[in-house]
Amino acid sequence: MKTNPSFSHRLVLFCGPSGSGKTTIVHHLMKVFPSMRFSISATTRPRRDNEVNGRDYFFLTESDFRSRLGNGDFLESEEVYPGRFYGTLKEEVDRILDDGNIALFDVDVVGGLQIKKHFGPRLLDVFVMPPSIDELHRRLVTRATETEDSLMRRLGKAEKEMQSAFRFSHVIVNSDLDKAQAEAEQLVRQFLADEIPDPEEAE
Repeated sequence: MKTNPSFSHRLVLFCGPSGSGKTTIVHHLMKVFPSMRFSISATTRPRRDNEVNGRDYFFLTESDFRSRLGNGDFLESEEVYPGRFYGTLKEEVDRILDDGNIALFDVDVVGGLQIKKHFGPRLLDVFVMPPSIDELHRRLVTRATETEDSLMRRLGKAEKEMQSAFRFSHVIVNSDLDKAQAEAEQLVRQFLADEIPDPEEAE
């Protein structure tokens, strides 16, 4: 078994409901671990005023997304709401790994479970759990980015996603952000210290 000291074949995945705090944890980890690179997702949702294409998301039209889906360009994808697609482009992950960096994913549960199937021991997978559905509701309201209808859809989706936490290797309950970030750091440090098979040798 050969250890890859550059970590260039390793990937880290954080999943959880919208409002669980997973994105805040992911951005914290990128400051702590310089070799981590965020895998930018593609989406068909409208771009918000403060968002930049290619930095926050790759913003695609629905027809473009469907075309690339048909071409097999996505590692994972989901139609989260009717006409509202999210997905991870294979070329984005390849770009990160080919540069010798660690690919870091921030995706929802369906996408995360699809990613888990691909990478085996090369992937650290973590589910971020809000302390309660009431606290999740409070966080989403505080964001002030949701209509009443979209808020209810997100909460309904979150309740279903929380039932899948057991399908992930690690669960962090984010009731205190500092503690959750420290726990995430420890998981990553242990993962990077472990030996994993070189995928090129396995072929």
